Amino acid sequence: MSYDLSIQLKNRFSELSHLKDALHKYCEFRELPSNLVFAITLSLDEVITNVISYGYDDHEEHLIIVTLRSGKGVIEISVEDDGKPFNPLEFETPDLKCPIDERPIGGLGIYLVKTYMNELEYKRVGGKNRLMMRKIY
Repeated sequence: MSYDLSIQLKNRFSELSHLKDALHKYCEFRELPSNLVFAITLSLDEVITNVISYGYDDHEEHLIIVTLRSGKGVIEISVEDDGKPFNPLEFETPDLKCPIDERPIGGLGIYLVKTYMNELEYKRVGGKNRLMMRKIY
């Protein structure tokens, strides 16, 4: 698997447009199918939004590092941040049969990431969260 793209983002919502631009250029260059581009974009948007929204107790600048590697029908996406420990794999799956007005807020985005990606792996290493997502195509 080859190293393809690494992006450093600040923990600001304005950085999401930078991420999406770089991601779409990467996907276009790699000639990835549109359904894969959608899955990657949605998953990264959700993960990065969660890091920015809930990962930090201060208002200081922090870096979030997104790395993409691809080859032979698989793409690996790594998201690393120095925020509070948070393992999205432990987050409870929402009850989709429950009426919307009775559902607790939160959890749907993580559920979508779990649905669109084939594999997820979380580690806390050296004071950093590291989420690895794999998508087979």
